[in-house]
Amino acid sequence: MIVLRNLSKTFVVDGQRKHVLRGINAVFPSNTVVALLGRNGAGKSTLLQMISGAMDVTAGEILTDGQISFPVGYAGSFHPELTGAQNTRFTARIYGVDTDALMSYVDDFAELGPSFHLPVRTYSSGMKSRLAFGVSMGINFDTYLIDEVTAVGDAAFKKKSQQVFQDRMRTSGALFVSHSLRQIQDLCQAGAVLEGGQLHYYEDVREAIAHHLRNLDV
Repeated sequence: MIVLRNLSKTFVVDGQRKHVLRGINAVFPSNTVVALLGRNGAGKSTLLQMISGAMDVTAGEILTDGQISFPVGYAGSFHPELTGAQNTRFTARIYGVDTDALMSYVDDFAELGPSFHLPVRTYSSGMKSRLAFGVSMGINFDTYLIDEVTAVGDAAFKKKSQQVFQDRMRTSGALFVSHSLRQIQDLCQAGAVLEGGQLHYYEDVREAIAHHLRNLDV
């Protein structure tokens, strides 16, 4: 479970304050895949980074009773000068999992070939996403933070990614960001819509999708 209490985030841009999140209160239940919907710039990635601990909150707090993944798809997850293999090994040590087992899993899953042993700065955005998704799925988290990653790669890789994700969701939950409404309908049970700094939570993902589509029509 993840609880947001009076959560706010403000950025200062060119001397002007931009309020991305304004006093949000919400509960994301355990073992539930929640779609996070909103227009571009609504604050979806910002919220994921704050929940993961990668970004500080301006006000309020985030509480959880489980282990949360790093935000998969976030470019800052890995050190660019280290290789994919070195980043994987480092992540394994941070989360206290078997290093060799995670290395083997990611090497096989991400399909990076020799590039697994090259610096991450040489990777394309798709390669970084495959590495991030592989590392995340190779660790048993209570909640996974997923940002568009299952859409990366060819049809076979997408199918494999979705199967692994669904396997993990038998015992875990997730906050899931995707522009594919079909994918959201297939993978998510609940939904949350970010709009004007506020968050609207729906236990039925179809209601969240309907709210999101109304926003896009405005």
